[in-house]
Amino acid sequence: MATVSAPFYPIIYVRGYAMTPGEIADAVSSPYMGFNTGATKLRQAWDGQVRRHIFESPLVRLMKDCGYRDVYADGSEMVGAVPARSVVIYRYYDSADRDLGDGKALSIVAAAEGLRDLIRQLQAQVCGTDAQALAQFKVHLVAHSMGGLVCRCFLQNDAISTPGDRALVDKVFTYATPHNGIDMAGFNVPGVLGLWDINNFNRKHMAEYLGLPADSERVDSLGGKFNPQQFFCFVGTNYRDYAAAMGLPRALAGEMSDGLVQIENAAVQGAPRAFAYRSHSGPYGVVNSEEGYQNLVRFLFGDLRVDGVLEVDALPLPPSVQRAKDAGHEVRASYYFEATVAPRGATHFTLSERRCDTFSAVMRSFDELLRLGKAQREAPRSPVLFSAFLDTSKVTAGTTVVFSLELAVSTTGYTIDHKLWLDQHVEGEYLFRDTLTLRATPSKDGWKVRYLRTDERWSEGVGTLAEWDGAYYWIALSSKKGFKARLRLELQRSQR
Repeated sequence: MATVSAPFYPIIYVRGYAMTPGEIADAVSSPYMGFNTGATKLRQAWDGQVRRHIFESPLVRLMKDCGYRDVYADGSEMVGAVPARSVVIYRYYDSADRDLGDGKALSIVAAAEGLRDLIRQLQAQVCGTDAQALAQFKVHLVAHSMGGLVCRCFLQNDAISTPGDRALVDKVFTYATPHNGIDMAGFNVPGVLGLWDINNFNRKHMAEYLGLPADSERVDSLGGKFNPQQFFCFVGTNYRDYAAAMGLPRALAGEMSDGLVQIENAAVQGAPRAFAYRSHSGPYGVVNSEEGYQNLVRFLFGDLRVDGVLEVDALPLPPSVQRAKDAGHEVRASYYFEATVAPRGATHFTLSERRCDTFSAVMRSFDELLRLGKAQREAPRSPVLFSAFLDTSKVTAGTTVVFSLELAVSTTGYTIDHKLWLDQHVEGEYLFRDTLTLRATPSKDGWKVRYLRTDERWSEGVGTLAEWDGAYYWIALSSKKGFKARLRLELQRSQR
């Protein structure tokens, strides 16, 4: 029987929603249901500038880089033993094809039941009767769009899975899944809209099949049934390039979406996540992207996680606005926090990218950060800048992991006595902007973390040692304008 060795467990890919009969037919006709779709163009910026980059597809890259293979042979799916490093395509849309099934698409619940059965079947195919292999067996679930809801239904609905079933899942990675439903023109899709199963994305219906309370305002919780730290959400921020249905969903979803799923609805509560300027699907889609693949393999197989949070200490006002405040006028403002993370050597991808020009920057009000009483908060709502997964095995020289963080802080604008202040202040002015080069070197006590502010210094220097308090690494940041903050880094080593 196959040797089961962490973290290279079998991968099950669960495709997304196929709306029309034509889309279902296209899905069924594909052996890999989109997981083999590559790309040859990389869109770098919102203005449409394009350069060539060949991305072979997640499936091909997993085969080339990680030694995985499919489970097809002689024109059929293998029914006997399969390797542990297998990619299995969950073909839950086959039943909707009249040649292969009854012509009816499975409900989310039925698809989740089928996923449960597939995992059990795969365990038998990989392990046979080997007691040690059976004890070590797990799978990784990788899903696009509605496929992520099928995975969650399996993991969360007590009528479908047992704790033993859920324990067979090591990690879950979702691309552009509407974890909190789909909103169009500001409204959740109606539950009565059964045409083409669009009501699968209605929050009341979702609460039912996800096993959440019926009165849940949000349905992006795993309900305590699966560890959110083992659940990664890859979020697209490019709404412009989603061309499905002649662009109608893109127009209705609008900015701050991937063209179908709004950014605020695309992640699970408490789960790590990354953002990329990619659309829901298509030539610039999330699945057929280098950014998506790099996050996928680092999350599944990497051994280091770094989380960055910015704790803000001072948000200065421009002199003219400060004078108005000192004179007793009411001043209000909110702030954008932009963060882009990339490992050293990444010439054509980032691990996460949140920017104002793609409507994906983190936004916080002054009250949420520094005037907690007015915001009715007990603690500041400090911006979570990134969760990055890294792989020390990819370090080519020495043992130090190197990555960069581009960080910028700006304001949405100032209002004085409820009127936008434009008399002297320049719109879009930054309070802080710099690129940090971060180095993490393993030591007997954990890690030594050093940093350089490299907008005006070369990144090749040794850098300054970050302060360590026994739990977090701290980097003090400030600007001549008076901005002050502390970058809090948490490093967690995972076992291979």
